Amino acid sequence: MEILYPLIGFALVHLLAVASPGPTFLVVARTAATGSRAAALVAALAVGIGALVWATAALFGLQALLVRFEWLYLTLRIAGGLYLVYLGIQLVRHAGKGDAVAAVAATSGTPSLARVFREALMVQLSNPKVAVFFGSVFLTLLPAAAPAWMVAAVLAIVFVNECGWFTLVALLFSGNTVRAAYRRARVWIERLTGGVLTALGLRLALDR
Repeated sequence: MEILYPLIGFALVHLLAVASPGPTFLVVARTAATGSRAAALVAALAVGIGALVWATAALFGLQALLVRFEWLYLTLRIAGGLYLVYLGIQLVRHAGKGDAVAAVAATSGTPSLARVFREALMVQLSNPKVAVFFGSVFLTLLPAAAPAWMVAAVLAIVFVNECGWFTLVALLFSGNTVRAAYRRARVWIERLTGGVLTALGLRLALDR
């Protein structure tokens, strides 16, 4: 039983981190409120896969690489931050328009599921701090020589937590009541969302 304690601790810490509002939450929530429920679920799946990519990279030493080569971490962070700034500015510029740029998976008409998946995945992969988070948590909670089954369990926990939480977000924000409220205040909500994305991007790019 004791060997399961690190996994339980990791699952709880990771779930708390996942539930913290961030760019991925904004993307999934807006996709759910403006697109179809299927599109929102696809966005949730993309976020889960993106987190799985970062977790796998951290398990195989990316976190140590980013710490050793600061320029690489800085480059990834600035690039990711600028991408979020771009999304935020585009969303503010096209707030409330039916032909809003697909900054967060919205285009004229109904966006393709492939485009929704790509945009949500890019937002998740835009933040290299996720890899640093995973690396730090792995070093703190997992044994130094974790067996293969534990590595597999950790990756499964990451995927289930991310997909589970954002599926809940997708289902909540795709409800008729939320959609109706969103439509009534769409311009201001999208301007606020764009502003938050821009601020998060600047913080990511400039944070020392």
